[in-house]
Amino acid sequence: MDRPLLGRLSARGCCSYNTLKAWLPILSWLPRYKLKWLQMDLLAGLTVGLTTVPQVLAYAEVAGLPVQYGLYSAFMGGLIYTLLGTSKDVTLGPTAIMSLLCFSVVGGACHDSVNRSLLCLSSAGFLLDFISFPVIKGFTCAAAITIGFGQVKNILGLQSIPHEFVLEVYYTFYKIPEARIGDVVLGLLCLALLVMLSFMKTSLGSDNAPTCARVARKLVWTVATMRNSLVVVAASLVAFSWNAYGHPVFTVTGETSQGLPPFRPPPTSDTTANGTVVSFGEIVEGFGGGLAVIPFMGLLESIAIAKAFASQNDYRIDANQELLAIGVTNIMGSFVSAYPVTGSFGRTAVNSQTGVCTPAGGIITSVIVLLSLAFLMPAFYYIPKASLAAVIICAVAPMVDYRVVTKMWRIRKLDLLPFVVTFLMSFWQVQYGIVGGVAVSGALLLYNLARPQIKVSDHGVLVMELGSGLSFPATEYLSHIIHTQALQAAPPRSVVLDCHHVSIVDYSVINELRDLLKQFKLREVQLVFSRLQPSVLEVLLAADLQGFRYTDSVEAALQMES
Repeated sequence: MDRPLLGRLSARGCCSYNTLKAWLPILSWLPRYKLKWLQMDLLAGLTVGLTTVPQVLAYAEVAGLPVQYGLYSAFMGGLIYTLLGTSKDVTLGPTAIMSLLCFSVVGGACHDSVNRSLLCLSSAGFLLDFISFPVIKGFTCAAAITIGFGQVKNILGLQSIPHEFVLEVYYTFYKIPEARIGDVVLGLLCLALLVMLSFMKTSLGSDNAPTCARVARKLVWTVATMRNSLVVVAASLVAFSWNAYGHPVFTVTGETSQGLPPFRPPPTSDTTANGTVVSFGEIVEGFGGGLAVIPFMGLLESIAIAKAFASQNDYRIDANQELLAIGVTNIMGSFVSAYPVTGSFGRTAVNSQTGVCTPAGGIITSVIVLLSLAFLMPAFYYIPKASLAAVIICAVAPMVDYRVVTKMWRIRKLDLLPFVVTFLMSFWQVQYGIVGGVAVSGALLLYNLARPQIKVSDHGVLVMELGSGLSFPATEYLSHIIHTQALQAAPPRSVVLDCHHVSIVDYSVINELRDLLKQFKLREVQLVFSRLQPSVLEVLLAADLQGFRYTDSVEAALQMES
């Protein structure tokens, strides 16, 4: 079987064409593109496009922006990623988490194109490597709850609800008597349909069935995959019908801007309603931690999705090239009033399950979004907010992974600490939750560095085996153990330091070892080093430590002391 997308060339040699292929992965698969791939890419692009349109309209609501900004942000990813992406499955666009993060920074200022544009530009500037799994899970669980509950007001048709989570919960329950019956009924029906169709999709049988059964299964799969579009279209027809008869019982999206967004450089200053000019520096200062958190989470989310589907479908991605693709997408998106985008797990899953063969499927998705902007915006007037709320709730519900708590408790209880800190602080401000979780994870990491495991055994001479590396935060702890168990003993005892796990030492360690050697000499006992790695031995010899002795094995050190 042909593999639709080969990995990017790892070696950037002197050959200019190979170098060009490294920067433009499209050149790796386009020259051997097949008609069979085109058919699958068209089908996948169409399916994802019909899933994308209602989702991004809903996510714009989460970001506190008019619905058309969801579409503005959805088409650039498919075009750019086709050129620069290394995963055949990934689709870039607005996501629930990025929309929530953008709302927390932009604050729902719909007119503030400067903020959105600069957030997009900043997404290309941060190359952050990792974040611990408990922090990711704590954040995504809290974000899912925040996003999902934030849509309850639209299901109920409530107005003037604060956006702060605690106040939002209080006033949502407080204003339940003001709920609009039409929105409640329609919202619950949309939720029920989406849940039912999702369950039908996951309950489909195997392919080993008669032809009629396979056709029926394919039909059910298609309807279930396009459930978001079908539900939103059906709800819009219901709302239009009631409005046409003079009974506006549903809260609808309302007027939206028709046509494609203008292509222009993002402004670097803004003017407030009273005419005050806000400079670039003031805008950046206003972002606070969001300037780092939003790109960080965007890169993390997209790389994780790309790696997951590459592993599932047996191909490799280039993480650095993925970062480039996301960065260029967000830079170009800032020219069309987009807000920051990243990889979407749900739409990527649809893309993969539909059988996409190359990133070219993203072009079809982008065309569908552009056609919607050009011709369908007037029809979006009648989309009920309750139907979009149902789409969002069903999209974020699977992100609440309660099983991970029991897994962490069973495997390593201490990992629950950054999870809980991130989870709870995210209800205050999502960016504070991430910062708090990273701080706790960093503190735990530093604690492990400062308190390495030291296994002590008595062979007449104390043998101390360092269970991990030795860096400057650990020097005081090591010195304390040696002093209490050897130097301050009566009588003082010699020590063999087993260093086979130590791969690097720094100047602080050298200074502490020099002092320890002096203390051992004063007490007329020995400190012997064993199993030193060559790089460490070279540093210790260069330090010219007085009384420094070493052996190739612990046994040799014990014989030396016997």
